[in-house]
Amino acid sequence: MGVSVDEFLELLKSLPEVRTSDGPGWVAIKVRGKGFGYLWEDTETVGLKSTIEEQLALVAERPEVFEVQFTAGRFGWVVVHLDKIDYDELFELTAEAWCLTAPKQLVTAFEAAHKIGG
Repeated sequence: MGVSVDEFLELLKSLPEVRTSDGPGWVAIKVRGKGFGYLWEDTETVGLKSTIEEQLALVAERPEVFEVQFTAGRFGWVVVHLDKIDYDELFELTAEAWCLTAPKQLVTAFEAAHKIGG
């Protein structure tokens, strides 16, 4: 159990058009210029975009793994402790954050390629 920072950065390569940029103490994660995540290497945590409902459910279910980061509009951002989550679950949460942010055409192509959805 647990995902390293390097494994998380590799995971990002499986999502189309993801770009990262360094900020003061964090790495911003974007698709076509829109942010869907942040990585704090020092604390080995990741902030991911989610729905508010998902944010609240994750934190209530496993507060040792997830924390509320903030809410913005209809989205709730969640902090994920990398050392307490498995790769598959982290991929799913990261892909969901990407899908909430990426243009519809990219999402449709990604979901078709990965046999997700209808």
